[in-house]
Amino acid sequence: MRLRIATRRSPLALWQSEHVAARLRAHDPDCAIELVPILTEGDRILDRALADFGGKGLFLKELEEALLDGRADLAVHSLKDMPAKEPPGLMLAAFLPREDARDALVSANGASLGELPPGARVGTSSPRRRAQLLMLRPDLEVVLMRGNVGTRLAKLDRGECDALLLAYAGLKRLGLGERASEILPVETMVPAAGQGIIAVECRSEDQWLLERLARLDDRESRLAARAERAFTAALGGHCHRPLGAHARLQEGQIELIAFAASDDAPGRRERLLGPSSAPESLGQSLARLLRP
Repeated sequence: MRLRIATRRSPLALWQSEHVAARLRAHDPDCAIELVPILTEGDRILDRALADFGGKGLFLKELEEALLDGRADLAVHSLKDMPAKEPPGLMLAAFLPREDARDALVSANGASLGELPPGARVGTSSPRRRAQLLMLRPDLEVVLMRGNVGTRLAKLDRGECDALLLAYAGLKRLGLGERASEILPVETMVPAAGQGIIAVECRSEDQWLLERLARLDDRESRLAARAERAFTAALGGHCHRPLGAHARLQEGQIELIAFAASDDAPGRRERLLGPSSAPESLGQSLARLLRP
């Protein structure tokens, strides 16, 4: 059996794709796996915020085209970069066990968020992080900072900003977890929906592949993803609006904490508990609470 994995070219995306490949080989040692690195439009355009030229889907379009035209059999994504719904003909076949979903502050001198001086420049490209950061520290300056993890860390080291906000999962997967100056609790900085989860996408008609990918699927990650993505879908599901959602399983229930802000309303956080048998209903209920 031969499988081709469509992947972005960043070091983190390649790590995630190799991780999926290793999991597949563990179940089928004779499986021949080839990575198909693709440069996406989101990776090419680095001088503008994603919301200004198309949103998160720009990290996926070329990968999904490779699936639909047969150049690849599956694609590996950071779930947080995926819109709330897949295009016709494709489906999310597996959600791998979640890495730490929290955001990390990486500062030039190791300072925590509370220790940053007034006016310190914090780099991020995320409206969600920007909105929550300014709720916590309105005296800070938020500067646009895009690029892969290594690129952003290099900009920090060159003095282009005083600190960065990044997904801790990405730092850990690249062996850079020690760069984190502070790991921010989800109650303080609600993560993006799906943050820390690797998702595997394939054609919905490929039943033979769906059966193999099902071996990689993690129930807890899938339930959390369903609740979080239902929340963002109910509120528009795009990167223009600051939205965050994080679900945890607790004794047969799901605890969902979420954040939403808009131009017309200040940011708010809410929390709900619901049965694990109905994750989408929980996400939709919390969206109604936070709808402007």
